[in-house]
Amino acid sequence: MEWYYAIIAAAVGVACFFAGFIAQKSRSEKTVGNAETTAKNLISDAERKAEEIRKERLADAKDEARRIRKETDEEIKERRDEVKKQERRLQQKEENVDKKLDSIDKKLEQAERREKAIANKENELDTALQRQNVELEKISGYTKDEAKQILLDNVEREIRTEAATLIRDIENEAREKGDAKAKEIIIGAIQRTAADHVAETTVSVVPLPNDEMKGRIIGREGRNIRAIETMTGIDLIIDDTPEAVVLSGFDPVKREIARLSLEKLIVDGRIHPARIEEMVKKAEKEVVNIIKDAGEQATFEVGVHNLHPELIRLIGRLRYRTSYGQNVLKHSIEVAHLAGLMASELSLDPTLAKRAGLLHDIGKAVDHEVEGTHVDIGMDLLKKYKESQAVIDAMSSHHGDYEIKSLEAMLIAAADALSAARPGARRETLETYIKRLQKLEEIANTTKGVEQSYAIQAGREIRIVAKPDEVNDSEIILLAREISKKIESELDYPGQIKVNVLRETRAIDYAK
Repeated sequence: MEWYYAIIAAAVGVACFFAGFIAQKSRSEKTVGNAETTAKNLISDAERKAEEIRKERLADAKDEARRIRKETDEEIKERRDEVKKQERRLQQKEENVDKKLDSIDKKLEQAERREKAIANKENELDTALQRQNVELEKISGYTKDEAKQILLDNVEREIRTEAATLIRDIENEAREKGDAKAKEIIIGAIQRTAADHVAETTVSVVPLPNDEMKGRIIGREGRNIRAIETMTGIDLIIDDTPEAVVLSGFDPVKREIARLSLEKLIVDGRIHPARIEEMVKKAEKEVVNIIKDAGEQATFEVGVHNLHPELIRLIGRLRYRTSYGQNVLKHSIEVAHLAGLMASELSLDPTLAKRAGLLHDIGKAVDHEVEGTHVDIGMDLLKKYKESQAVIDAMSSHHGDYEIKSLEAMLIAAADALSAARPGARRETLETYIKRLQKLEEIANTTKGVEQSYAIQAGREIRIVAKPDEVNDSEIILLAREISKKIESELDYPGQIKVNVLRETRAIDYAK
């Protein structure tokens, strides 16, 4: 029975399962039907809304398309209008170019016609000029070349006259501006310095207490005078000059040693060879000290320092050296002062100018012992004792032997000329003086246009009388310049020479 109940239970279970399944299926089918209905409704709504949106978008797109088309049409219209305007402008320009080309063609034709007319006129003019030249040559009696030369001569005279006038104006202007300053500098420099000068000589005179001393100086058989001459290198001249002995020699230092020795011997009274030798040695030491002191005093006075001791000694030797009666040491000091003063006035280097001025004649200290000019000797000495090249260049050109390389060098040359040319600074022999005056007049008289010349004021001025029929008033300026250049190139002279040219025409008659 149990299996029966089991079967029944199973059948009941199966029936329940199927009943539940059928109920569930029914509910599912109902649910699905509802879902399908809802889905259909949703789909229908979506399709309706999509259709509405599509229609809205399509309407908007059509409106945008119409707007864009309208804007495009307007832009195309504007472009077309602009293109039409440009076409019209180009057409106008083409018309203007065509008109200009037509005008140019007409002008070219006119120019060609004018050129032909001008060429014809030139041919006619050349022919007329040739006929005119032939007629002028017949009338004047001159050929074309002769007339041209006459014209050139006239033009040359006019140009020379104008050039002379221009030169005179320029010189006057320069003189007005430069003379005052130059005179101020030079006069100020001269007034602020002074130097003593002695007469140039190659002899020294030693006074004697009496004429008996002459015999003692000569000595037995002349042994004393021979000893003095041998030891000093100086000649003793004992003549009829009362109470005086003359010492003659070209070396001023040796002559000074001989003078001091002889004076010491005269004071001592003992004159014999041994004593002479002793006094000469003492005099040599004394002269060496004097030279050293003179050199040191000169450098101290000028303000030049750090010189080589040998250069100081050579400067001191210049105390016994003269040139045309002017003491060379005093001259060197004066040149240093002048150059330094002018350098200061011109804002140059006064130290360099003073140093070169003091050393510019250093070669004269030994020029009687060494061959060569004192300039070359001085340059060698300065190089030997390590002086700067600037000092060597400044001193080397003071006589024009070498090129002037600095403004200080020009000042040294100017100061040297000032010191030498200052009235009373130097003297020259009568023969040299006469020759210089004669040469000065000869230079002037050999110049074309000069009738007569006269050297006046001790050769510092030459007065020239020009021929009035050969030189006019304007050309005397050129004549004066020409003579000045000749004097500068052919004559050596101290200072400057004034060239004074006169021209006049005189007419003299007598009433009777």
